[in-house]
Amino acid sequence: MTRVIKIDPNYPDPQVIGAAADCLRSGGLVAFPTETVYGLGANAFNQQAVERIFQAKERPASDPIIVHICDLNQFMEVAIDVTSPALALANEFWPGPLTIIQKRNPRVPAVVSAGLGTIAVRLPRHPVALALIRAAGVPVAAPSANRFARPSSTQAGHVLSDLEERVDMILDGGPAPIGLESSVVDVLSEPPLLLRPGGISLEDLRRIVPAIILKSQYKDVKDAEAQRSPGQLSRHYSPRTPLILVKGSADQIVGKLNAIAVYLVEHKKKVGILCADEDKGSLEGSATACLSLGSKNDLDTIGINLFSCLRQIDQAGVDFILIGEVEESGIGLAIRDRLFRASEGREIDSIADLNRLKIL
Repeated sequence: MTRVIKIDPNYPDPQVIGAAADCLRSGGLVAFPTETVYGLGANAFNQQAVERIFQAKERPASDPIIVHICDLNQFMEVAIDVTSPALALANEFWPGPLTIIQKRNPRVPAVVSAGLGTIAVRLPRHPVALALIRAAGVPVAAPSANRFARPSSTQAGHVLSDLEERVDMILDGGPAPIGLESSVVDVLSEPPLLLRPGGISLEDLRRIVPAIILKSQYKDVKDAEAQRSPGQLSRHYSPRTPLILVKGSADQIVGKLNAIAVYLVEHKKKVGILCADEDKGSLEGSATACLSLGSKNDLDTIGINLFSCLRQIDQAGVDFILIGEVEESGIGLAIRDRLFRASEGREIDSIADLNRLKIL
């Protein structure tokens, strides 16, 4: 039976943290809040415990797991030959929403890293996550706490919905403050690569390592070889209802969403729309369900609400979900990445594209 325990996100109860740490040390799975999303944690040195994560999430072995640490000493326990760029990024952005890829210490089971000799490492800044890792005394392997390829969990209720009876304990520390996963940087490559945009913008990363470039990969899970980073598959973060990403500038997007929604309704389809606060009044008459993500001038709030709203509208009994693209600057780059993968590449510019993609 899964235990759900509420915990103060800023001043975590030492007794609750101690119980969760005991669970981790004994091979159990603990879901806990981080500043990005909720993680599903296991002792990173315990191969059987890590394998339980893959089983619980139904996650393919080719998709690696990020190892969470509480200080730089643990970084040296899980990685070897740590590079100068890695340390420069760590000193600037840790604790925080940045994952750094380095060579894996053989002490860490290869299953964590999809069998590769590299490892993805992050030092979170959420007080509950840090307290748990410190109390456990071991690094914690923790992907997002959701079923594989579904929207990530940003609240404890999402974890329970996806993983009840598959996880031993859930620490309910309230909503995750950022709502999108960490940025993943591979500084072993030349040039260094941003493999997954996330909570640290590309612009900020380039202040420390100017040569970093974005390298997006969209691979089918059936064909994908082992990956250095999670978040590289073409189908990821997806609701069960097909999501359609509508292209267009800010002054075009409302008209396009309305036209596509009306066309789908004419074809006897129920339509859900996710949109900005400013656009909801113009769109809700065209849709069965319409949810606002936040102001179009506040991408941080849209990022916080994205996965929660995807889950909510997925329960609305619609046949399709429509959402407009966002500006690819700052956190917008990460939002755009999540939307493209959640849509499984169903990106359209007009009604004509519905036929091209054989959506109807």
